[in-house]
Amino acid sequence: MRWQTALFNRQFYSWGRWKPKFLYLWFSVGMVFGIVAMFGSVILLGKTLMQTLTQMLTEAPRAQNDRMLQVVVPGVNLPVSQLTYFFSAILISGVIHEVGHGVAAIREQVRFNGFGIFIFIVYPGAFVDLFTTHLQLISPVQQLRIFCAGVWHNFVLGVASFMVLFLLPAILFPFYYTGVGALVTEVAEDSPANGPRGLFVGDLVTNLQDCPVYNVEDWNSCLGDISEKSQVGYCVSAATLQQLSFPTRVYRRLDGSVECCNNSSLTDICFSYSNKLDSHLFACLPARKVIEASKVCRTNMDCQKDFVPSFCVTPSLENQTRLIRVKHPPHIDMLYVGHPMHLQYTVSLSSFVPRQNFLSIDLPVVIETFCKYLISLSGALAVINAVPCFALDGQWILNSFLEATLSSLIVEKQNRELVGFLILLAGSALLAANVALGLWMVTAR
Repeated sequence: MRWQTALFNRQFYSWGRWKPKFLYLWFSVGMVFGIVAMFGSVILLGKTLMQTLTQMLTEAPRAQNDRMLQVVVPGVNLPVSQLTYFFSAILISGVIHEVGHGVAAIREQVRFNGFGIFIFIVYPGAFVDLFTTHLQLISPVQQLRIFCAGVWHNFVLGVASFMVLFLLPAILFPFYYTGVGALVTEVAEDSPANGPRGLFVGDLVTNLQDCPVYNVEDWNSCLGDISEKSQVGYCVSAATLQQLSFPTRVYRRLDGSVECCNNSSLTDICFSYSNKLDSHLFACLPARKVIEASKVCRTNMDCQKDFVPSFCVTPSLENQTRLIRVKHPPHIDMLYVGHPMHLQYTVSLSSFVPRQNFLSIDLPVVIETFCKYLISLSGALAVINAVPCFALDGQWILNSFLEATLSSLIVEKQNRELVGFLILLAGSALLAANVALGLWMVTAR
C-alpha cells in the first residue's frame, strides 16, 4: 500500500533553496560518503558472508552477535515487545533518507513531484517522486549528489542518535542521576529473581558478589565475569562450620558435581571445602547464614585472619550454575541459584535513578532503546542501500559513478552499461546470499 501527496512540496522547496552554498557543500560531502559506502558495503557483505559460511560449517553458533549485519526476524531474534521501537525507527530512518533525496534534487534543479509513505507487507517506508527527465539531463556528478543523499542522511541520523545516547546522562541530569547502581525497571513473571526475597521494580542493585554495580553495563559485565569464572567461596570459621553442619549423605550428579543436601531443601546448599588432611570435604549448610557476614574467597589462605581457624567453603553446584549474592539496599540480599544469563535475560534495569518520585523510571529506558534502534536500523539502511544491487540506491550510484569516471576510458555507452550490469549482478547475488543464509542461521539453526 502506498500514499503520495503534494502537501509537503512547499516545505521541500523551502529546504532545497535554503543556503545554496551550504547545501552544495553538504551534499558534496554526502556524495563522497556514498561512493565510499558503496565500496565499503561490498567489503562488509563479503566479510559477513564468510562469517556465516564459517558458522554453517561449525557446530558452535557462538559468533552470532559478533557480526555487524544480521537478518532480523520479529519474534525470533527481535523481541515482540520491542516491535514498536523497530517499526518506528524504520519509518523515521526511511523518511530522513527520502528527505535527503528530495532536498538534494531541488538543490540540483530537478522537479519535485511529491512525497509518500508505503507499507510493504508489514514494513513501513517512504519515497519521493522526482521528474525522471530532469534527472537524466543533469550531469553524473549532480546525479551522484542526489542518489547519495539518502545514505548520507541515514549516516547523519545514526551519528546524531549516537550523540544523544552518549550525552543522555548530561541531558537528563536535572531529573535523573547516574553512577549509583542499576535500577530495576521490570522483573519477568517467570524470572528466578521473582519472589518475596527477590528483586522488585524500583530496587537499586549495587553489588553482584564482590563486583560493584554502578550502571547497567556493570551489571552485564559482572554477570559475564561470574559466568566465565569458577564459583567463589565464602570464609566460614571452623567453629561456625561445626555448629551449622550436620551429617549428610554424599552422592554425585551426572555431571560429576557432588550433592550433599536433601533435594527438598529450599534454604540449604551443599558446600565443599578442604583442610590440611582432606581436600574433599562436604557440608550441607544454610546458605544465608553462611554467606551473610562472610567475605568471598578462592582458597583457605584468603580467610586467615586474627588467628581464627577458617575455611573457604564453595557451593557444590551443577555445571554453569552459580550462587550469586545480589545486594539491593535497604532490602535483604537476594541469593540467586541458577545460570547467570537467566538472571540477565529476565531482569530489566536502567542506569538512571529519578531525583523525584513522580518522575517515570521508564522514560530514560525508552529514550535509550529508541536511540539504539535508530543507530542500528539507520546504519543498516545506509549500508544496504549503498550496495550496488538492482532496485536499490546503489544501482543509481554505481551507474552515475561509472558515467563520471569511465566515460573517457570506455567510450561506448553500451559497454559502460554492460560493466555496470555485471557489477550489479554480482552485488545482487552477494546481498541475496547474505539474506538467505542469514535467515537460515536465525530460523533453522
